[in-house]
Amino acid sequence: MFKETITVVLAGSTSKHLPPLTAERAKAAVPFGGKYRVIDFTLTNCLHSGLRRILVLTQYKSHSLQKHIRDGWSVFNPEMGEYITTVPPQMRTGEGWYSGTADALYQNLYLLERSGAEHVMVLPGNHIYRMDYAPMMAFHQQHGSDLTIAGMEQPPEHASTYGTVTIDDQQRITAISDEAGRFTSGGLASMGIYIFSAKKLLQLLEADHNNHQSEHDFVNDIIPALIDKGNVHGYTFGGKSGRVTPDRYWRDLDTIDDYYQANMDLLEKTPPMDLYQEDWPVRTYSGQHPPARTVPGEYGDEGIAINSIISNGAVIAGGSSQHSILFNNVFVDDESMIQDSLLFDGVRIGKRVQLRNCIIDKEVEIPDGTLIGFDSAEDKKRFEVSPNGIVVVPKYYTF
Repeated sequence: MFKETITVVLAGSTSKHLPPLTAERAKAAVPFGGKYRVIDFTLTNCLHSGLRRILVLTQYKSHSLQKHIRDGWSVFNPEMGEYITTVPPQMRTGEGWYSGTADALYQNLYLLERSGAEHVMVLPGNHIYRMDYAPMMAFHQQHGSDLTIAGMEQPPEHASTYGTVTIDDQQRITAISDEAGRFTSGGLASMGIYIFSAKKLLQLLEADHNNHQSEHDFVNDIIPALIDKGNVHGYTFGGKSGRVTPDRYWRDLDTIDDYYQANMDLLEKTPPMDLYQEDWPVRTYSGQHPPARTVPGEYGDEGIAINSIISNGAVIAGGSSQHSILFNNVFVDDESMIQDSLLFDGVRIGKRVQLRNCIIDKEVEIPDGTLIGFDSAEDKKRFEVSPNGIVVVPKYYTF
């Protein structure tokens, strides 16, 4: 059924709430969970769901994202008509960058037309979730929809930045709101996951482009026009969905606190998202690093890791990691204590360092005796501190 489908992954956005993590990279390229990039989860869903024609629309500071896709996702066979292709703005329809979700697709209208696809699946590249898209596609076809939107029932504290939709007892969507967390009876939080009839979508994109009052946004401009005609349906995400174990987990990483908590969720005794389902591995690029290890430090103390994720190449030499995630090639020296923190690739921790509630971006060297996360006023003089007190040390920061 997916041979008639082309998939568009929207991966060009930054986030005003994620700096400094997005100061040098697109939101979809932010590291996650010890070894992944955020976009790996969407692309893995495509891979296991049988989607083999994928356009990744890039824009903001896209170099690391493009490199990651090249190194980790060159897995499809172009001779079979399969591909994952990154597509930056090419100025085919004017001289502007992508100015909205609808405009991004309009600027690549020729790729959609040339594909000959009957369905267009549009996915955000910056969410953490596992989903088999096959049941949603079957639902879309069974209902003969012009558009199907995936949504989930969840409390307002996990509200979607894509707004909410209201559905009737026939699964038809009767209203959409761009106000996150405003739930009504029969409401679902939109996940920003769409399946369009290709023919209908192309018509709407043309009309939207010619409407000079439009914001060129799916939620505000494209979808309301379809809802008014009554052939838009809501697909409820959650529970047993195709081949995925029913973890019902989905997070939109809109803020530093959202991002931090999604990582910490992986350290629960039974994590709410199953990364260990053998027939649904999350694919990524992994360099040729040696195994992680703990070793005694200079003063004879043993390296210790307690309830932590320790990635390849990481060495704990007499220090300790407690309820933390250490990415590739992290080094923790003698008598240092890492608590409730994320250390990205190549971070080096000196002796007698104490970190608590920190995110340390790539290639930072923290000198002996440094304390971070214990005095909020002092931390704010040097670093970004989230509303929940998470201290973010930017990439390549020099002490």
